[in-house]
Amino acid sequence: MIKSAHEILIRHYEEKDEKAVIALWQECNLLRTWNNPGRDIQRKLKIDRELFLVGSIGDKIIASVMGGYEGHRGWVNYLAVDPSYRKKGIGRKIMSEIEAKLVSIGCPKVNLQVRAENTEAMAFYEKIGYGNDNVVSYGKRLIKDG
Repeated sequence: MIKSAHEILIRHYEEKDEKAVIALWQECNLLRTWNNPGRDIQRKLKIDRELFLVGSIGDKIIASVMGGYEGHRGWVNYLAVDPSYRKKGIGRKIMSEIEAKLVSIGCPKVNLQVRAENTEAMAFYEKIGYGNDNVVSYGKRLIKDG
C-alpha cells in the first residue's frame, strides 16, 4: 500500500488501459446505464486525448481524469481514485496535473458536475479550491448509448 501521492505515476491514457479504467469507474460508482464507458473513452480519444490522464502504481491503474476545453471553459469528467487509495493526495495530484494542462492551453476556468448525493466528492472539490457556482445544470442526450 502506498503512503503518499509521490509514489503514483500520472501519465496519458493508453488504449491498453481501457478495461482497468472502466473497472475503476465501476468501483467508484461513476457509471450510469445511459452512458457507455467504452464509447465515452473512444469519443475522448478523438478530441484532446492529451487531456485524458491516469494514475498508476506499477501496472495498476488507481486514478483517472478526463479534461476538456472548448475555448471558453474547461471541464473535468471521470475523476476517479480507487477507494482503497483515497485520502493520500492522489485526487489532488491528478487534478493539479489536469489543471496545469488546461492552463497551458489558455483555459481560464474549470467547471465540473457532481451528483447531488455525492457529498464526499463535493467536500473533496471544496478542499482543493472549487466552489458551488449556484447554477442549474441541464442536459440533453443527442446520441443514445443504451
